[in-house]
Amino acid sequence: MKSVDAHLADCLEPVSPLSPLSLQLLDALGCSLAEDVVAPYPLPPFDNSAMDGYAVRAEDVTGATEDSPVVLPVTGDLPAGVVSAYALTPGSAVRIMTGAPVPAGADAIVPVELTDQGIARVSVKAPVEVGRHIRRSGDDVSAGDVVLAAGTRLGPRHLGLLAAVGRDRVLARPRPRVVVLSTGSELVEPGQHLGSGQINESNSFMLTAAAQEAGATAFRVGIVADEPQALMNAIEDQLIRADLVITTGGVSKGAYDVVKEVLGRLGTVSFDAVAMQPGLPQGRGTIGPDETPILTFPGNPVSAYVSFEVFGRPVLRKMLGSETLTRPEVRAVCLGSFSSPEGKRQFARGVLSVEEGRYVVRPVTGQASHHVRALGDANAFIVVPEAVTRVVEGSPVTVMVLERRGI
Repeated sequence: MKSVDAHLADCLEPVSPLSPLSLQLLDALGCSLAEDVVAPYPLPPFDNSAMDGYAVRAEDVTGATEDSPVVLPVTGDLPAGVVSAYALTPGSAVRIMTGAPVPAGADAIVPVELTDQGIARVSVKAPVEVGRHIRRSGDDVSAGDVVLAAGTRLGPRHLGLLAAVGRDRVLARPRPRVVVLSTGSELVEPGQHLGSGQINESNSFMLTAAAQEAGATAFRVGIVADEPQALMNAIEDQLIRADLVITTGGVSKGAYDVVKEVLGRLGTVSFDAVAMQPGLPQGRGTIGPDETPILTFPGNPVSAYVSFEVFGRPVLRKMLGSETLTRPEVRAVCLGSFSSPEGKRQFARGVLSVEEGRYVVRPVTGQASHHVRALGDANAFIVVPEAVTRVVEGSPVTVMVLERRGI
């Protein structure tokens, strides 16, 4: 059998990061930045008020108290969004709103709560120190600062920063377009009548969602019958919009497993028995005139999902230009015992948590490759090396973290 590491290397070999494109900000969400972004001007771009209140000279209100307020004439009014035409004269105040530019001559802002909110004249009931409630130009970002480095995976906070420094587009690697097909004449779309010998198709929903979570734009094609021409037509129709094709089902040694037959006509695809449990039968290669990468996963749902996490996710992360291709791993104490097949790397489903300041993991009940409920209960894989045949309760294990639920 082929090792997991060797198969992963073969899956990654034909894949390169996608070429960068100039993307509008919202289209760049989840994409990898392909340029250093430099601030063209400081943030804030000008001194502005952090409060609704009155711009003053701090020395003019030094002696202000509740019982003995300092009364100042109000010589102007500054809402946000206007260019200040005022220069504060000693012994006066300018009414100012949050975000408005601080007038020349002012060195502090008195919050409106510390005044009588006067319009022509204002009573100031407390002193303020120099610089109080003023946001200074450049105190967040200086002009010329690199605010985001190439390689950053863009999230909502990054898009806000890009907009704040005036960028409406950014050079980034686009989301890979992934097409997911599920094969099997026994499959029925959820919501339809389930006849004798039929099962609801679930793999394509799971894999499409997994691809989206990994950062791809994923398209679920749906069910393709175990008929060579139907499968060939379905794949050829989808190649125009695919950076990666993922199939599930039809890669074992059964008489009606047609994926092998069809893909041999469309490109160069290798099928191997990979030393892992679950997920033994695997395929990978390229198809079509553009040599589009393809991964073929088993039809059992747990096998399909494990295969995606071990092989599919790293391929997508490489396409995105990410430095981190795999899920994080931690060491944990196993709170259960179970056996593992010799010579295979097992990915046992478990629930990872923190107890008494340490990671612990509990194997879920139901480790068969069709146990979808147990898969839904898990938030981690217990990764058992090929040479280990028994995991004993209380022993340390390596755990692949799928989600931080409960941790």
